[in-house]
Amino acid sequence: MPAQRAGRDQADLARQGRRLARTALAFALAAVALLVAATSLGNFVAAVAIAIAALALAAIGGWLALSHHGVARAAGVLVAVGALAGMVLLYAGSTTRWLVALGAAAAWAAALACGRAALRADSGPQGTPPRDTAPPHHPVLIMNPASGGGKVERFGLAQKAEALGARVILLDTSHHQDVAAIARQALADGADLLGVAGGDGTQALVAGVAAEHGVPFLVISAGTRNHFAMDLGLDRDDPSRCLDALTDGVELRVDLGQVAGRTFVNNASFGVYAEIVHRPEYRDAKAATTLEELPDLLRGYSGPRLTASIDGRTLTEPQALLVSCNPYDAGSGRRPRLDTGTLGVIGLTVRTAAQAADLALRGERSAALTEMTAHEVVVAADAETVRAGVDGEALTLPVPVRCRVVPGALRIRVPRERPGAPPPRQTVDWRRLGALALAHPGKTR
Repeated sequence: MPAQRAGRDQADLARQGRRLARTALAFALAAVALLVAATSLGNFVAAVAIAIAALALAAIGGWLALSHHGVARAAGVLVAVGALAGMVLLYAGSTTRWLVALGAAAAWAAALACGRAALRADSGPQGTPPRDTAPPHHPVLIMNPASGGGKVERFGLAQKAEALGARVILLDTSHHQDVAAIARQALADGADLLGVAGGDGTQALVAGVAAEHGVPFLVISAGTRNHFAMDLGLDRDDPSRCLDALTDGVELRVDLGQVAGRTFVNNASFGVYAEIVHRPEYRDAKAATTLEELPDLLRGYSGPRLTASIDGRTLTEPQALLVSCNPYDAGSGRRPRLDTGTLGVIGLTVRTAAQAADLALRGERSAALTEMTAHEVVVAADAETVRAGVDGEALTLPVPVRCRVVPGALRIRVPRERPGAPPPRQTVDWRRLGALALAHPGKTR
């Protein structure tokens, strides 16, 4: 019976995918027809050319704003805004043209939405499958009272956890403490689950200990960004909901990353972003520090020249390099799965306005951006050490730096009911969409 039910579910998904693909193509044709009907062919081609030129100018303006200070930055903002505004005003020359443009834009947006939904349905189930396990008897939760601006106290996490039978260890923020050693001592004292209410860097250290000893790990979203919690589908607005896993939870098996022998749960960065993470003011004002320091780094990056060996393939002199435990979805900025057994690798080289425009217009297909997956990445440089940002923590590592993935290393206990992450954004492949729309109901992928 379960096999029959799974077969029916798969058939339903396939039918839904075909219907959505046909709807997407219909909306796309409607968008084109609206534009062509409102203008002559020559005007249509001119309008497309103007739109491309306006987007290129906007990209150049954005590059100036990111890579310069003062007057040049202000000029870049004006160029970007002016180019986009000029394009809108040009298309709004008459009420009829404006309404047609709005209709065409709405039809195209609907085509993209239906296309992505069709491709998701065609791809089958997404996400890391959970399994039922017995609740822990002696859970120990390590909490950082300063993390996330004081979320531990604000949400009463220690009191709520103790009421559920957990032992809580509050870190003393007045001096550095070895959280990995604290976690190991908790296991020696009989803990059968380790958890952390804190930032991703602290989560990673304790997760490494939990994986080493084969005990489940509990994530409490009490950090500032909580990227790991986000990819697990946990509630980032109310971290106390993560404690539901103690009484009504399920277990996931996820991968762990390692960089120079240190565990990471999100990513390790090298180059421009790593330099920003090392700024003393970054911890208190991440966005402002990034905006202030980015121009000097992009135009005059003086750090070591990087070379990355990615499963034997070589990436030469990337300006920025991001190695993630499982690949990120480019559209959502999230990892749709945490159990693929691979590293995601993104290399970026943007030193000129032309490269910035190419990146803005072509996105993932730009020559400025390199995306790969790998099982191992070795980062070399023309220096003895390189700066790295590992789950947001500033480190200096000896070269070569070896990054690898450990598949299924970590048992994660999560609440049975959790908000979840939105489905990964699908890049619309019109050829695949057309094949899906025309596929015979009995045909398999």
